[in-house]
Amino acid sequence: MFKVSREEIEWGGRTLVLETGKVARQADGAVVATYGETVVLATAVGMTEPKAGIDFFPLTVNYQEKFYAAGKIPGGYFKREGRPTERETLISRLIDRPIRPLFVPGYRNETQVVITVLSHDLENEPDVVAMVAASAALTLSGIPFMGPIGAARVGFINGEYKLNPLIDEMTESQLELVVAGTADAVLMVESEAKQLSEDVMLGAVMFGHREMQKVIDAIIRLAEKAAKEPRDVKTDVYEAELALLSRHAESDLKDAYQVAAKSARHDRISAIKAEAAASLTGEEDGKIPQGLFGKLFKELESRVMRGAVIETGIRIDGRDLKTVRPIVAEVGILPRAHGSALFTRGETQALVVATLGTGEDEQFIDSLEGTYKQHFMLHYNFPPYSVGEVGRMGGAGRREIGHGKLAWRAVNPLLPEKSVFPYTIRVVSEITESNGSSSMATVCGSSLALMDAGVPLTRPVAGIAMGLIKEGDRFAVLSDILGDEDHLGDMDFKVAGTETGVTSLQMDIKITGITEEIMRVALDQAKGGRLHILGEMAKALTSARAELGEHAPRIETIKIPTDKIREVIGSGGKVIREIVEKTGAKIDIQDDGTVKVASASGESIKAALKWIKSIVAEPEVGEVYEGKVVKIMDFGAFVNFFGARDGLVHISELASKRVAKVNDVVKEGDTVKVKLIGVDDRGKVRLSMKVVDQATGEDLSKKQGAEGTEQPAD
Repeated sequence: MFKVSREEIEWGGRTLVLETGKVARQADGAVVATYGETVVLATAVGMTEPKAGIDFFPLTVNYQEKFYAAGKIPGGYFKREGRPTERETLISRLIDRPIRPLFVPGYRNETQVVITVLSHDLENEPDVVAMVAASAALTLSGIPFMGPIGAARVGFINGEYKLNPLIDEMTESQLELVVAGTADAVLMVESEAKQLSEDVMLGAVMFGHREMQKVIDAIIRLAEKAAKEPRDVKTDVYEAELALLSRHAESDLKDAYQVAAKSARHDRISAIKAEAAASLTGEEDGKIPQGLFGKLFKELESRVMRGAVIETGIRIDGRDLKTVRPIVAEVGILPRAHGSALFTRGETQALVVATLGTGEDEQFIDSLEGTYKQHFMLHYNFPPYSVGEVGRMGGAGRREIGHGKLAWRAVNPLLPEKSVFPYTIRVVSEITESNGSSSMATVCGSSLALMDAGVPLTRPVAGIAMGLIKEGDRFAVLSDILGDEDHLGDMDFKVAGTETGVTSLQMDIKITGITEEIMRVALDQAKGGRLHILGEMAKALTSARAELGEHAPRIETIKIPTDKIREVIGSGGKVIREIVEKTGAKIDIQDDGTVKVASASGESIKAALKWIKSIVAEPEVGEVYEGKVVKIMDFGAFVNFFGARDGLVHISELASKRVAKVNDVVKEGDTVKVKLIGVDDRGKVRLSMKVVDQATGEDLSKKQGAEGTEQPAD
């Protein structure tokens, strides 16, 4: 019934199996990939006709994790998977980025790749397996995909590269890098590193590229058995029309691309485009069809910009290849924020705000591996006004999530351990202007805002975006790219790090790949740019402020015996709620007995700590305490003197003289000073008032003892 084709290889110490022909047979391409006991299904479907009225490739990649894959039932009221999680969105982008450049130019058919995690062994991450499965499904589908690609995860453990480390092994790694590429070149890199050198990072990329070749070969062998016939794609050639447009507008476009200001340049280009369209478009012979004009004008723009850079080394705004735009860094600009910074680089600007919170502010993440808490969050917002446009405002899209995670990876390795700095940290980057890499501006602004808030980063961190123009064997690497250079160029290469090493690297390629030589040049050039940016940032702030901001919460930590946790919390949380209500402090108690008390007021923290200590501490015989009379009896008074601890002051211990009635000395509600004189075999506490000076709290028995042993004078 099924014609099943299968390939199996040993890869990174485990078996990788690619299988097709049994599942999802109505999709154009479907592959089940198994690695260890992690199983992923990838399907690819492409419409048979182009989508009308568009000038881009309508590709959608949907990666989804099913909770049944890990033997779990989803949380929430509905008990089913809902909208894509941040992780699913990030992995969808991770898969999209290397496959998108490999579709035949001019292909406009709507295409969808759906990847579903069916089983997760909690050892092998499914993202790389998903990328491999998606590549295989597209290669088999007949869709015009110029793959296959391979992918690999690379760790750096004990000074050695490790292929596809297990999830537990990654805790020991100084690097987490995912690389994807073809047999000839690298297409995509995503990484987080602990201040590693450029040479180590480049070595990791090339190690991953070498190791993925086995996977590419396996996909090719599978395609030889099961691939569908490739579809014909009509690629129209419009050389005559492009030549006509070039004669009419190329000279004016060259002049326009010498205008440095983004808005003025775009206005000039729009005017040139409108005039050329009015003169050259029409349906008669010798004219350019209206529907074709936009595509040809964009191609001419690309030719003009790229040619000028390759020939002269001078860019749109007059800079050479390595110069970074002017930078202005400011901190402490928002009076009530815990930390704030305004980072401006040319026409790109990020307003970044850091907020410190407590344990109750941590984010709960529900994943296949289990539920865990995140104490560092970085959120990136890109409002339409930042590029002078009107647009819909809503929740974070794929772009916002991706850019925020990139900045998160850059900053995260530099944060102090939670045991040293026990705060929940949230950073928000509001992009207020954009012409170039706003994600790298976010990295720089985040570093400044965190230091302004008093977060002791290991070192300041900065980021820079590099571009590439490649024509044949000639290429130019551009530092601190503009938006137009990103749009019309061949590479978006973002590098973040400190003065000592790289913390994050992300690379996307729009052509079929780049060589090791180009990556080495880009990394070296990025290092120079990063050090320059760090120097400009240092003019505002060089390290974390010694004190937290005025409005930031203070957190003090103590450790209590685990058997006392219940007493501090109280029945139904009664005691801890009372402490919070009376003192105004926030209290977080962990299972190991760690208690964190937080408040912007030092007095609140002091009061809460004193209360908690009074509950968990044991009173000591011979010590004097202040207490309150809670009950009067004929034989004495009960005094609450140590948190919830009560003791009896016998009538004989109320005063140094004989007392006829207890009420003659104390009444309920009186505040008194008592000395703990003993605890009997039944745990009954005995207190004394007569040996304590009620005005000063002085222990009179000690004074009398000293006087009794005093030697007479000669």
